[in-house]
Amino acid sequence: MGAVKRDAQTTWFNDNARRIGFADADEFALAFALKPYRLKQIYRAANKELLENVEAVTTLPKELRAELTERGLTFSSVEPIVVQRSHDEKTTKGLFRLRDGNEVEAVLMEHKGDRTTVCISSQAGCAFACAFCSTGQAGFTRNLEATEIFDQARFFARDLATRGKKITNIVFMGMGEPFHNYDAVMSAVALLNDAHGFGLGHRHITISTVGLVDRIDQFALEGLQVNLAISLHAPNDEVRNTFMPVTRRYNTEQLLAACERYVATTRRKVFFEYVMLAGVNDTGECAHQLAELMRGKLYHVNLIPYNATPDGPFAGTADDAIWQFAAILDAAGVPTTVRHNMGRDIAAACGQLRADTQPKAHAATK
Repeated sequence: MGAVKRDAQTTWFNDNARRIGFADADEFALAFALKPYRLKQIYRAANKELLENVEAVTTLPKELRAELTERGLTFSSVEPIVVQRSHDEKTTKGLFRLRDGNEVEAVLMEHKGDRTTVCISSQAGCAFACAFCSTGQAGFTRNLEATEIFDQARFFARDLATRGKKITNIVFMGMGEPFHNYDAVMSAVALLNDAHGFGLGHRHITISTVGLVDRIDQFALEGLQVNLAISLHAPNDEVRNTFMPVTRRYNTEQLLAACERYVATTRRKVFFEYVMLAGVNDTGECAHQLAELMRGKLYHVNLIPYNATPDGPFAGTADDAIWQFAAILDAAGVPTTVRHNMGRDIAAACGQLRADTQPKAHAATK
């Protein structure tokens, strides 16, 4: 399967039209006698100008604005319920309610300089049950629509705009497995990238996967310069299988073969995420095995300090041991970064995202 052409404006109107009772964008446009230039005005106002609602689009006739508002057209499919800011004011976590009552979390991280990263969710919950991840521990509810994914970024873009800042990077590393919701995620990427809308460059977007081999192969054919990150977390099946059930479906050999095919097809680097779990995957032996897998390839390893989760049975590797692990990779010539965690104090760090509407989280409150 090759690349699929995805029109961002059509995606946006299809999702929003269905949400208010129309079959698709065409039926919506017909109902309000909207000519193509009117559709472009609405789309631009929502996604490039980031206006709050239809009433704010003064290029539209007053009567039309009133009709669209009465019918229920809004510029966001997610409603912020709780917005928390870390003590150092560098991290903001948003809990968003969807139209059906489900909830997802997304995180804004403000780095030194003007660099900002938003970590967005692609599913309510996750079906892959990685034992170190709070989302996976709670179970899966449903896939998000493309606009539900995109609107998390839109919320933080509006927040940043009040301070004269913009989103510089988007990572699909929030709740859910992006490649388990492949079509919606690719359509969300189109919304993020669209020059007539949000306008974020492909190279500023990263998609993380636990390793769905068939989707990695499909992604390689998309012709996008979006970054690929692999949640590896162990250098062999014996260790990986103890906390990542996906290994039973796609083993490490199959996963790395897909990564090699991806590099051969795209000539693009692959990033490997490796959460450091004390006494589990942080031994010198694991470091040497990982170095052997990564050596000489167009790969980059990100070592991630473990962040505590409600049901996780793990402890994090001590900082000095993480750096010793990194030194082994570095000595083997493997590009390596030790991730600086942000937002731990508000449960916004890697692996900690979890909404109260997820099955186990909901049960725990009863």
